[in-house]
Amino acid sequence: MDNSNIVILAIESSCDDTGAAVIENGRVLSNRIANQDVHKSYGGVVPELASRQHLKNIIPVIDTALKDAGKTLQDVDAIAFTRGPGLLGSLIVGVSVAKSLALSLDIPLIDVHHMMAHVLANFAEDPVPTFPFLCLTVSGGHTQIVQVDDFDTMEVIGSTRDDAAGEAFDKTGKLLGLEYPAGPVIDKLAQSGSHRFIFPEPAVDGLDFSFSGLKTSILHFLQKNVKDNPNFIQENIHDICCSVQSTIVEILIKKLRHAIHQTGIHQIAIAGGVSANSALRKAFQELGESERCITYTPAFQYCTDNAGMIGIAGYYLYRNGRFAGQNVTPMARMDM
Repeated sequence: MDNSNIVILAIESSCDDTGAAVIENGRVLSNRIANQDVHKSYGGVVPELASRQHLKNIIPVIDTALKDAGKTLQDVDAIAFTRGPGLLGSLIVGVSVAKSLALSLDIPLIDVHHMMAHVLANFAEDPVPTFPFLCLTVSGGHTQIVQVDDFDTMEVIGSTRDDAAGEAFDKTGKLLGLEYPAGPVIDKLAQSGSHRFIFPEPAVDGLDFSFSGLKTSILHFLQKNVKDNPNFIQENIHDICCSVQSTIVEILIKKLRHAIHQTGIHQIAIAGGVSANSALRKAFQELGESERCITYTPAFQYCTDNAGMIGIAGYYLYRNGRFAGQNVTPMARMDM
């Protein structure tokens, strides 16, 4: 197999963003995303609507990504795609298109685990980690600490027992009447607030997380204060956002610190949509300084769901000869 020049076309359709990217020799040439505004009025992703939007968006997004990269389908050596985890209907669209393209072009298929790709987003731009390293992967559906020993050798050493950190942000936003997705809105409002409201942190042993109790305490806190003052949220929105965000970040950083001490690994990275949060990025850098760790943070375009990270993962799987057959199927749930 000639590995001298490898061009990967990558497709991402695990949730509500349709992504396509072109990667050449491990470097991202283009990374296009079509967002779906249709979900904002529902306060969350509606799976059926997401699937329909993927059907509309996926071919134009692929076409644009190829044009941005200055490539055609005939230049592509393999198709990488998100197999799972994710919304099954959304995954079916991406997997079906990937299989069809690979079959028509007679080129290999590479199935990619979505969370593995988030971790490997740290290889999209220099400087890149060396092995082993720890990665705090935080998104709307997942919160994990992953020990990364190689490009395709990873172990989840801590994960959430219930809700993910991203869910805590979005459900808090819904309680506050903020638009979906609420994470970026809370981040912006928090920057002019103070951490003056105290919320209990979950008592979970080891490296696992829990956010369901935090969500419940936020709900009860808001109900109590709104009963006493109907304008409480509007009058205190910046401080509420800052307090909630600070609590979530503190929970994440404490567990990552524990993981550093437990493993003795002093290279750390973050990944996933919540890794774009300004408070988390700041606390992560401060953790690195206090623990004398080398830190890695992906560029913002590689934090949220995107095909660039799928292509990066696909490139390293290609080099290792890890291909899928035409009988591959999407998986809503998928272990790393």
